[in-house]
Amino acid sequence: MKRMRQLFADSLRELQDVRKLSVMAMMLALAVVLGFYATVQVGDFLKVGFAFIPNELTGMLFGPAAGGLLAALADIAKYLVKPVGAFFPGFTVSALLGGVIYGTVLYKRPLSLKRVIAANALVTVFVNLLLNTYWLTVLYGSAFGALLPARIMKEAVLLPIDILLYYTIARVLGRARVFHGLQGAAR
Repeated sequence: MKRMRQLFADSLRELQDVRKLSVMAMMLALAVVLGFYATVQVGDFLKVGFAFIPNELTGMLFGPAAGGLLAALADIAKYLVKPVGAFFPGFTVSALLGGVIYGTVLYKRPLSLKRVIAANALVTVFVNLLLNTYWLTVLYGSAFGALLPARIMKEAVLLPIDILLYYTIARVLGRARVFHGLQGAAR
């Protein structure tokens, strides 16, 4: 528990550095753009997108508090810029929790495939499958059990793709020294 408190305290301190805030702002803009142009709606309840990449990068670079804040702000900004349907705060909570999980697992640790798998698997199971499916049942009145099988299939297909995509991008950016000088960055 002490380590978790320290992670959040360190992450909150990251928000006081203007240089790091500007990087977070760029990640926020990237998340919004990817949310629009790299998202495909597959039926009423399934959506495939890549806005998780800047959220995960922010969690890795700046910790759980910054990662959760950025993910929640990105969710709200995407709705404000291009509203689709009614705003539902449950998905903002899910985005925040996803950012916190990414930050908790990846912050201030060397980039490794094991950690990327763990972070993505936790977000996939607890946020994407369980919590988001619950929000869909609340929002649309559909049965949880009716929505879950299709969402399990989607997440089973996307999980390895998300892991490989994020790991590859993070390694390439790390080798190009894009993260140089940013505390908690990938090595």
